[in-house]
Amino acid sequence: MTEEPRNWDKELADIDRSIARQPSPPPPAPSPGAQPLTPTRRRFVALTWFWTGLALVLALGLAIWPFDKLCGIQLIFYLFAAGLALVIGVLGGLASWSHRRALAHALSLGVIAWATVLLTREVLPRVGYARQALTWTCPEEPPAAAPVPAPTGN
Repeated sequence: MTEEPRNWDKELADIDRSIARQPSPPPPAPSPGAQPLTPTRRRFVALTWFWTGLALVLALGLAIWPFDKLCGIQLIFYLFAAGLALVIGVLGGLASWSHRRALAHALSLGVIAWATVLLTREVLPRVGYARQALTWTCPEEPPAAAPVPAPTGN
């Protein structure tokens, strides 16, 4: 079997002609990070920053809480505010994670950690898990002593 030598120039020219006849491929799609901000995407980014900002405001408010939080209804309000900061911090963290906002995510994680510390600092002593035991309710004040009659000078 003798084979004739191949004419590579002719075969490569045929390949070039067949490639030229094919339609050109579509341009590559831009990466997700390089997409322009559409109105819907802007709304979600704004909502992410809203949750993060609200969580930060609540966390800062807890740091400068002006009322006594030792017992009773004031303690309940404080725990509710700390729990609300925790929940909104989680919402901000989830939104910032899904929309790839690193700074918002870091701030939300900081709020989550701060609110958790504040909650555990108030709850653990009241459930018996700390050295110092505190109560949920305020102790009743002792009744006022009856006034002592003034001595008469006779």
